[in-house]
Amino acid sequence: MPRPSTRFAGFPPGALRFLSQLEKNNNREWFEKNKDVYETDVKGPMLDLVAAVGAGMLDYAPDYVPEPKKAIYRIYRDVRFSKDKRPYKTNVAASFWRQNLGKNGSAGFYTHLDNEEFLMAAGVYMPEPEHLRILRGHVDKHHERLRQILEDKKRIRLAGGLQGESQTRLPKGFLPGHPAEDLLKRKMFMYWVTLPPRYAEKAGIEKEVGKRFAAMAPLVEFLNEPLLAKAKTKFLEAAASRSY
Repeated sequence: MPRPSTRFAGFPPGALRFLSQLEKNNNREWFEKNKDVYETDVKGPMLDLVAAVGAGMLDYAPDYVPEPKKAIYRIYRDVRFSKDKRPYKTNVAASFWRQNLGKNGSAGFYTHLDNEEFLMAAGVYMPEPEHLRILRGHVDKHHERLRQILEDKKRIRLAGGLQGESQTRLPKGFLPGHPAEDLLKRKMFMYWVTLPPRYAEKAGIEKEVGKRFAAMAPLVEFLNEPLLAKAKTKFLEAAASRSY
């Protein structure tokens, strides 16, 4: 059965105009007056972009294709525990996660558009301590394979190098001089690249996103290997307990 063709027409000029105005008028009164613009020029096109990118991901990351409505982040900020009480995010964003690990339980892909950049990213951002411990154990055992992924010249051209924070000292359990010392110090494992925001207005931009995501995919799959193994173990343990 032939795969349906999905092409994104690009964000309309009203999207960046709305996001720019929202930065200056980040309040409920203004947003409610302009909510129709958000739905038509910002959220609607992002749904279309996610669908178009997802169609392409069937070729290189089929396990990461979400329903567009579930992929997009809410524009409403959670301000309960924040000093910043502005009620709205000033970007429109979406993520693509491994479906059998859950949205917050896996490495994945991410894109957002705001008034300053069109961003494409992949990997793990600020994982929980237990999650990070598992990832570091995986890096410890398979750092040579990770180096091969990170040093691929074509991948560097499309995805750059690893981004994000590192700690100054090696984590407990690892000795100085470890061949992956720099990688084990990392607190996150991320690729991200940015383009000028107007780039998102181009028709067919899903191809650019797909090209970047495809280059980032081997890192995402590497990071998810230990998480998949843990999920499988938990499933088998639960199945065994039910059999008694």
